[in-house]
Amino acid sequence: MAVTALEIHSREVVLGGRPFGDVGAYEKIAGIVRFAFDPANPVQRDITDIGLAPRNRDGRVEAWADFFMLKPLDPARGNRRLLLDVPNRGRKVALGMFNSTIRVPDPTTPEDFGTGFLMRQGYTVAWCGWQHDVPRRDGLMALSAPAARGANGPITGLVRCEFRPNLRHDVLPLADRYHIPYPTIDVEDPEARLTVREHVAAGAVAVSRSAWRFARRDGDRIVPDASHIHLTGGFEPGKIFQLVYRPQDPPVVGLGFLAVRDTGSFLRFETSPRDNPCAGGIDHAYVFGVSQTGRFLRHFLYLALNQDETGRQVFDAVWPHIAGGRRGEFNVRFGQPSLNAQEAVGDLFPFTESVQVDAITGQRDALLARPGARPPKIIMTNTSAEYWRGDASLTHTDVNGRADVAPGDNVRAYLFAGTQHTPGSLPPPLADPNTAGRGRHPFNVVDYAPLLRAALVNLDRWVSDGTPPPANAVPRLTDGTAVKPESTGARFAAIPDVRFPDRVPTTVRLDFGPDTTRGIVIELPPKVGAPFPAFVSAVDADGNEVAGIRPVEVQVPLATFTGWNPRHPEQGAPGDLMSMMGSTLPFARTRAERESSADPRPSIEERYPSKAVYLERVRAAAGLLVSARHMLADDVEAVVGRATQQWDLFQKGL
Repeated sequence: MAVTALEIHSREVVLGGRPFGDVGAYEKIAGIVRFAFDPANPVQRDITDIGLAPRNRDGRVEAWADFFMLKPLDPARGNRRLLLDVPNRGRKVALGMFNSTIRVPDPTTPEDFGTGFLMRQGYTVAWCGWQHDVPRRDGLMALSAPAARGANGPITGLVRCEFRPNLRHDVLPLADRYHIPYPTIDVEDPEARLTVREHVAAGAVAVSRSAWRFARRDGDRIVPDASHIHLTGGFEPGKIFQLVYRPQDPPVVGLGFLAVRDTGSFLRFETSPRDNPCAGGIDHAYVFGVSQTGRFLRHFLYLALNQDETGRQVFDAVWPHIAGGRRGEFNVRFGQPSLNAQEAVGDLFPFTESVQVDAITGQRDALLARPGARPPKIIMTNTSAEYWRGDASLTHTDVNGRADVAPGDNVRAYLFAGTQHTPGSLPPPLADPNTAGRGRHPFNVVDYAPLLRAALVNLDRWVSDGTPPPANAVPRLTDGTAVKPESTGARFAAIPDVRFPDRVPTTVRLDFGPDTTRGIVIELPPKVGAPFPAFVSAVDADGNEVAGIRPVEVQVPLATFTGWNPRHPEQGAPGDLMSMMGSTLPFARTRAERESSADPRPSIEERYPSKAVYLERVRAAAGLLVSARHMLADDVEAVVGRATQQWDLFQKGL
């Protein structure tokens, strides 16, 4: 087994032993997990540079990762299910998503456990670090991976950084957010290139090498620094800057896949209680990833890595959430796993799990084309934001834009209609908490967490007793619910004080050079080819989406809810869309208010004679979702309670 040790550094009962329903108390375990991977094993032969990593005396490649677990104190009272949550940029996500709580590095208080849903269900929830460039601070989880080295010495290559500031800065790190940068090998490198674009559709313009340098601030001085860039006059908000430069000593980024896989394998199959706190206690294992780590799981599937070094299937189910059709720089020399730029390696064909042929390039491939263990059950859930990003529809339409592609029998695909990338909150924040980005409109307030919880129950029944989940629910070309984004513009333009985006992103064909399939990128920026067709859900007379699973907020609306939101004019490029955030476009409160503003949508007063009538309709809509198995009966009262808050908020005005 590739796991050589699980070193437990702390182990304690949470909340003083307070029970989570019939499951009882939980404990948390923290430590590190150590690995020794066999570089010659054919299961992992496609891990880029694994053959160039240093080896121990047994010929294996060593690495170690941070580890954290929440498990029932009495395993007999749990559900014998492992949910491995792949950390997003080092952060634990599953509790926030399923338990409707704020993400915390070390859940300790009752508030940290939110609704307690995963605990009351009896899940063992585990996390392991997989990302080499995450700093070990503030509870973030990382992987320590070795660097590859060539026969003739250090390996060099190219890296592209993309910056789009929301505030003016004159110094930025050569990394995404708080991550550890790849330092340049030469701060005076004359071949390093910086370009700038006014907006997403604009051409790139070179920035003079004399206007920028590899440097940082030291008090009032600008000093050379291999991990930062300084631009005279500063980086203008809204503009898109790209830097291409040369570092050396690439870590073996793809070991992150093996770390996740083999942690799951160890917890599921290792039988020694002395070594494995779950020994003999796991019947089924599921792996869950959100956004970046949803893309990670799509890449995991593409590499056919759901089998350990002995050939055992590790995860019964794989759940990429809000990943759209993308993968990422998860198995690339000098890969940046957190990179979220357009025209990146993660945008490459293929997109569907079944085989397609790209008529333009002649490529033939599929997400599940490679031979491997029996395919797991797969659930793919996306929000409107991933469709408006230009790639989610590629998971179920052909790359020529002519036909729907039905997911296989082992796959379910769902759009959460009228939602943004992450569940909305009441009231909506003034800025995106991750990026400080602001929108032209108030952010989307639809909470899709109840749909997630029901999907997990459906997934578990699918695996454990063969009960199929509800049918796929996505926009389709055959019934006219999949449409071009621009075709909805007239509907939104009629709503007072609403700005429809000037530009809608598309995914394009890219060429990073002849060695891309080996994980080595030579062309940066890549050569750009023809765009892939992109579709979104058609909308009704209010502008709300008609395809997918419609939450109660969309079925009994007080507003139009979108998966898009233009950038705020004060942060530049107001015709471009924000990343990941949606909009709430409230209805007028009264008929008089509607007529005064010439809003074509009926007012709240005209739709619902009273608050009581509104709540009755919310409860009825929730009941229909329960009947369709898209919501749990246990969530109905909470959903009605949130609808009450939403009514009160909308009567006051956002």
